[in-house]
Amino acid sequence: MSGIRKFFQAAKPDSINMALGQPDFDTPEHIKQAAIQAINEGKTGYTHNAGVPELRDAISKKFKTENGIKYHPDQIIVTAGAGEALFIAIQSLVNPGDRVLITDPGFVSYNACTRLAGGVMDPLSLDENLHIDVDAAIEKMQGARLLILNSPCNPTGTVESEASIRALVEAAGDAGVTVLSDEVYEHLIYDAQHVSAARFGDDVITVNATSKTYSMTGWRVGYLAGHPDYMEQCLKVHQYCQTCTTSISQYAAIAAYTGDQSCVGLMRDEYRIRRDILCTGLHDLGFDFPTPQGAFYAFVPLGSEIRAKILDAGVIAVPGDAFGDKADEYARFSYATSRENIQAALERIASVVR
Repeated sequence: MSGIRKFFQAAKPDSINMALGQPDFDTPEHIKQAAIQAINEGKTGYTHNAGVPELRDAISKKFKTENGIKYHPDQIIVTAGAGEALFIAIQSLVNPGDRVLITDPGFVSYNACTRLAGGVMDPLSLDENLHIDVDAAIEKMQGARLLILNSPCNPTGTVESEASIRALVEAAGDAGVTVLSDEVYEHLIYDAQHVSAARFGDDVITVNATSKTYSMTGWRVGYLAGHPDYMEQCLKVHQYCQTCTTSISQYAAIAAYTGDQSCVGLMRDEYRIRRDILCTGLHDLGFDFPTPQGAFYAFVPLGSEIRAKILDAGVIAVPGDAFGDKADEYARFSYATSRENIQAALERIASVVR
């Protein structure tokens, strides 16, 4: 069971929730209206397994204009969120016993999906600033099947540099290792720049979603794109577990990618303010950690004793050991909640620390 969900369910009813990575913004109005229109027009049946052509065309154009990478619409599969995209990619590529290179700490789904496919996680270490240790990662490449990259990163909030991503992708290419690049937080970056892994190699599968960018978590629209040979296999897994992504959600996603994009910047600017409130408050209380560059998480070394007291005081933060074996003294705070909640949480944390 997911460590995040398990911990959240054990919390007190009056707790301030800083655990789940869910935006607290409503889905933008023009996206909701597109869904209503689709319902009224009777677009409620099955779609093509890979997704409606208009959406895959919009995603293809998005890749070209925003990411500088080229994927033909036929190389794109629309999925039930990025979660399904990750699952079907790993199911399609990983055989029993295959090594999969995953950061430790790293997002909980990567190791779980690897185990479900019969693969074996080979952990990648992070440096003192929570970035991937590139040299150490390259040393592990030979003989691995898959390298999973996540930038901006959940849980750390780090954004890998262009130089690091290029080095990792090129080394993976030389070693015959496929790169699975999870880029769902690409638009939530504050002090860095997003770089897509597929710019530097052909053996890359890119995963993304509408969930974080457009506050559409419950709509369940994600996608993956890659080499046609890979997509052919991924589609087989997808069609037997999902058939197709919800039709109404797909038409809403078309509006998201082709409509007004100002909502994205507005949400990102608000997250930046919330990040600064949280991180300044925690730094003032004596906690030493790098300010996150992206996503909406702060990964903080609290120590297990203080972490337990903070939970008892009514602040839910996910223990670091939910994300791997090397961060048991950490906790992940999500600042995808209101400024008022963040301030109240800081007051509760201060009462414990002081």
